[in-house]
Amino acid sequence: MKKIVLLSLFLSLSFLTYSQKEKKGNVFSNTADEAKLFSAKQKMLSGDYLSALNTFREVEKNNQTDASVKYYVGVCYFNLGKIDNAKNSFIKAIEINVDVKPETHFYLGRTYQIEDEVDSAIIEFKLFKTLPLNDKELLEDAATYLSQSENAKLLMAHPVPVVITNLGEEINSKYDDKNPCITADGNRIVFTTRRPETTNDPTDVEGDGKYFENIYTTTLDSTGNFTKAVSIGNTINTKAHDAVTSISPDGKQIFIYFNDMNSPAKRGGSVFVSKVLNDKWKAPVSLGKPINSSYWEGGACISADGKRYFFSSERKGSYGGSDIWMVHKKNKSEWGEPVNLGPEINTVYDEAGMFLAPDGKTLFFCSNGPKSMGGYDVLKTVFENGKWSSPVNVGYPINSSGKEGQLTISADAKFAYVSSNRKGGFGENDIYKIDLKDYAILEPDGKKKTSNGLSILKGTIREGNEGYGIQDVEVIVKDEQNKEIGSSLTNENGEYFFTMHGGKYILNVKKKGYVEVSENIDLGISEAETIILEKGYLLKK
Repeated sequence: MKKIVLLSLFLSLSFLTYSQKEKKGNVFSNTADEAKLFSAKQKMLSGDYLSALNTFREVEKNNQTDASVKYYVGVCYFNLGKIDNAKNSFIKAIEINVDVKPETHFYLGRTYQIEDEVDSAIIEFKLFKTLPLNDKELLEDAATYLSQSENAKLLMAHPVPVVITNLGEEINSKYDDKNPCITADGNRIVFTTRRPETTNDPTDVEGDGKYFENIYTTTLDSTGNFTKAVSIGNTINTKAHDAVTSISPDGKQIFIYFNDMNSPAKRGGSVFVSKVLNDKWKAPVSLGKPINSSYWEGGACISADGKRYFFSSERKGSYGGSDIWMVHKKNKSEWGEPVNLGPEINTVYDEAGMFLAPDGKTLFFCSNGPKSMGGYDVLKTVFENGKWSSPVNVGYPINSSGKEGQLTISADAKFAYVSSNRKGGFGENDIYKIDLKDYAILEPDGKKKTSNGLSILKGTIREGNEGYGIQDVEVIVKDEQNKEIGSSLTNENGEYFFTMHGGKYILNVKKKGYVEVSENIDLGISEAETIILEKGYLLKK
């Protein structure tokens, strides 16, 4: 599979390609430096960039005019996220020797790209493509980054009319905060964080050495602000990686990515679901087949009617990297065969971070392919006339030359939320709020119609005698011409949930053995708030 910037591979090729040149060019004052250089390269190849950097810096002290050493120092800084330091090292390497390793221009282009210096990035990537290098994959990646930089230049020249605000220290931390997932009513966000709860929290010593991922949650208070984020609890969070990938529109289910080498069921990446029962989150259970497989699965989301899952997977049949797949529900206990969304959506790069908008047809997802501005960007596709439209970039400044995570939007389409490692945050990735009052993100032209949002229809179907919720009751919504526009089965608590445009509808409630209920309803719509109509029914036998 293809991944952008497979650093260990690139560096290995770099060492092989330039081994003879370095024997001629690296003339050190003592053999100790030669030994240190070899040791540092080995550390870098194993991914231990911090230790490698320290050793390279020791060699650098005695060899200030060695362009190759400057290059390696820059690569370490780059992989440690110290972009300014990396850029300075690459520039110095080129100043020392114009015939420096070609990869120096590749990485210098990446540092410019990350810092939104797109004109300089374009120059470096174009220059890199002219240099002699027998590395087809690296040249292809340079072409992709060049395309991304050109996209960035165009998108930054035509920004979309949004206001983006960091959610602040009540939500974000100096650690990694990402994957904001919001309920349709906009009242709850769950997200993934790598902050510690205590100083004794374990770290991923076999990975990047950072704290393990956990899931946090926050809710809107009476003033319209989100409360201080708190852990969702030990029923879901473990001592390994626990990452939320979505929350169902009704807020009753959370879909979780687990990766725990000590658990056979969670090893390698699988998707689990936790459901609410009596206002408490139950222990997560695997989604099982056909969503989980022996391959890596990175997350899932569900449609409001519960009939479709979208999930990311590296299973056989993917176009490369992680692809987005969809599976339909055949009945209350069976699912159909997963279907790849196809080459219009999926590429040889990675597609993941899905979110199905409340309209049920607009899918937002993340990709690091040629349509990005750099790293991962949020793209949008719409299911119309039986097929998915060609994805479009949702624009700058929603996207940046940094890395954007999944985007989620509430039913009223007034605000969206996205994670990003762009400049100005509290730490690595932060969560940002996007004000959409002047940008109709669900419309093809971005222009606001009479009402751009949706209303919510929900309720509980109970047994007429006892008042207990009844599972698997069919709830059907029809328009005034008696045409079905949506249907759903109640969950284990007897609840149903729809996101729909305001209007007049016919609601049918039926289950075998009970008297069918039919009622005309008028679902309102408001520019000021999300209209929520709650209709509960008692069924009689």
